Amino acid sequence: MRDTIAVSPDGRLLQLLQGGFPLVRQPYEELGRQLGLSGSAVIARIEKLKEDGMVRQIGPVIDGRRLGYQSTLLGMQIAPEQLALAERIIIEHRGISHAYEREHAFNIWVTLVAPPGVSIETEVARLAAATGATATVSLPALKVFKLKVHFGPDDDDVTADSHAGEAPPARVALSVIDRRIINELQRDLPLSPAPFDDMSKRLGMDGDTFLAICEGLIQSGVIRRYGASINHRRAGYSANAMVCWRVAPERVDAAGAELAAHASVSHCYERQTSALWRHNLFAMIHGVARQDCVAIAKAATTANELNDGAVLFSTREIKKTRIKYEVSE
Repeated sequence: MRDTIAVSPDGRLLQLLQGGFPLVRQPYEELGRQLGLSGSAVIARIEKLKEDGMVRQIGPVIDGRRLGYQSTLLGMQIAPEQLALAERIIIEHRGISHAYEREHAFNIWVTLVAPPGVSIETEVARLAAATGATATVSLPALKVFKLKVHFGPDDDDVTADSHAGEAPPARVALSVIDRRIINELQRDLPLSPAPFDDMSKRLGMDGDTFLAICEGLIQSGVIRRYGASINHRRAGYSANAMVCWRVAPERVDAAGAELAAHASVSHCYERQTSALWRHNLFAMIHGVARQDCVAIAKAATTANELNDGAVLFSTREIKKTRIKYEVSE
């Protein structure tokens, strides 16, 4: 059992917050029903988890590609004397959701999105110029094998959402009301008994209709899931590494599927390469300690007969948030 800030009884609550959050009029009462608690007790526990830094926010995970947004993983070489400036720019940039300093010549890695009508290449160039990056590699996803692990404070509190080598999805046609709900829904869910009612009232809608449309947006893939964002380090996973390999195209699917099946792998992609970065298969590996990540990477390398791998440990989290996707009505 790991020594973590959250205690074991909160493990089930964390799992429900991440992967089973109920889209109902009184969600905390429903969570309490599943946990044998009152709704007020669930709210109090979530308040404590937020105070402790375990829960960052509760809200929708939007698939921006279905809204016409483009995204890329961007690695940058930034000199030590430029890091403070680069960090400020990254934190303030509305199109960056994740940013880490990693142990590599390409020392800053960010997830960057560009809205419809704006070239992702243009955004990459602007960010590179603003931060003083001396070199960049832009590596958009070609296939998705895994997108998320749900972390809990107990050793067995890890579940996953896997994908069978899916290509990036197409843009979805949205109604005016769909757009209004997407814009309204992207806020940290209040810890009040009927938090969705205030949202529906602001839109002049019945609460049940509001939630039914939310469910429809999940079915269409616009919302990948609704739930909490968890600080994995607070959950006991203090080490994480981005591991990359050069894999022949005909072997990518098999290797990606094998990596995605591993409980400690949170994300797995085939990515476009560049002249400065020839690795095409990426996995994010989380562990209690560095040696756990190294052991998993070595086992995956051996099992799939991979070679030319690179392990990039994160040394610092600069930013982790959910993008606010603005949808014109």
